[in-house]
Amino acid sequence: MERPPQLLLAGKRGWLYASLFEAVQSRGLEGLVKFADYVEQDDLPALYSGALAFTFPSLYEGFGLPPLEAMSCGTPVLASNASSLPEVVGEAGLLLSPREPQEWANAVKRVMESSALQEELSQKGLARAALFTWERCARETLAVLMRA
Repeated sequence: MERPPQLLLAGKRGWLYASLFEAVQSRGLEGLVKFADYVEQDDLPALYSGALAFTFPSLYEGFGLPPLEAMSCGTPVLASNASSLPEVVGEAGLLLSPREPQEWANAVKRVMESSALQEELSQKGLARAALFTWERCARETLAVLMRA
């Protein structure tokens, strides 16, 4: 039997994190769910590139840099349909309600089971990420400042 992929949760451990550890432990999922505290910026591309998919069920984001970083590595992205994320991800990823866990589970399963969907999201993500450059950001920021 093929072993299911692991879920890696990366990021600084904040408030209410203890309940997440407890939920994983109480369900006997320690072998399938790994916790990787803060990840250095230089290590992120390898982490994104090694992932089957990047999931970002955020309720609020000012911009949405992590999904953009994942797309730039060719990693399929599943992100919230909330806040700024639809503007960043566009049609290059799967956009889901951050408050519907079953929707996320179904989407992850679809990506896991379809190499065609993985490839499609990877290619769309690379193309979408290429639209976001620091040069473009600076140019557009300057244009706004000049109008003000």
